Amino acid sequence: MRSIAWVTDSTSTIDPEFAKKHHIYIVPLRLILGQEAYREGIDISAEAFYEWMKDEPKVSSSQPPIGEFIELYETLKVKYDDIIAIHCSSELSGTLNSSLQAAEIAEVPVVGIDSQAGAFPVREMIMSGIHWHSQGDTVQVIKDKIQTMVHNMSFYLIPASLHRLHISGRVSGTQLLLSNLLRIHLLLRFDEGKVIVEEKIRTFKKAKQKMIDIMKTDIQKIKKVCIMHANNVEEAEEIQKEISGAHPSLKTEIMTFIPVAGIHAGEGTIAMSWIKHHPAYS
Repeated sequence: MRSIAWVTDSTSTIDPEFAKKHHIYIVPLRLILGQEAYREGIDISAEAFYEWMKDEPKVSSSQPPIGEFIELYETLKVKYDDIIAIHCSSELSGTLNSSLQAAEIAEVPVVGIDSQAGAFPVREMIMSGIHWHSQGDTVQVIKDKIQTMVHNMSFYLIPASLHRLHISGRVSGTQLLLSNLLRIHLLLRFDEGKVIVEEKIRTFKKAKQKMIDIMKTDIQKIKKVCIMHANNVEEAEEIQKEISGAHPSLKTEIMTFIPVAGIHAGEGTIAMSWIKHHPAYS
């Protein structure tokens, strides 16, 4: 069986110990608080980041330096037969592009996959890929199966702060003003890697229920749903309780929302993601 190395970034939420055991190499994005830059998941945890973000108006993120990818690929090319690089959405970050450019510079062939998301879906794609590899699937078959997962992935979020979205350029000044005046909550959705407005709803409670109702339309096709929160675990637990009460056989998981997304959506944001089962990746 050919050996495979997995290259991803810190938005994948892969546990470091799991990564060591399964040949996963995580290159961290940078979280910037004021004048200080921190490696996501190494220098600062998601939980600590949200606490610090409360008191710091200048918050941003940046993709990993290309040099880190080059150095990694130089090491991996002599240790593995194949390399699969799967990263956060290329529509929202240049990380995948930097990773593949670095592979060219290091003169190593890499199979690149755009997850068109981040967080829970990326983790599930990598873990599924590792399972398929153990069953003897080739790199190309694994890539095709993961691409099917990408197309069957759903990811919704209710941002807590339209002000943060405005700063990042994802909400216009007019939208921000109208939303503040009317107290409108946005239900956002990942669509082919971009974040779009699914619906504008008057109350947070109704927006949350709409997100749950959308998930229920796929209930016969999913085995697990992940509830994400940006320092808002109480709300996440409420959603988990409602879903588990109505669908006890459905696995649920609560995860802290990745900071690079929380920067734009704001502390308090709630999100949900699931991947519909498909015969192609059985």
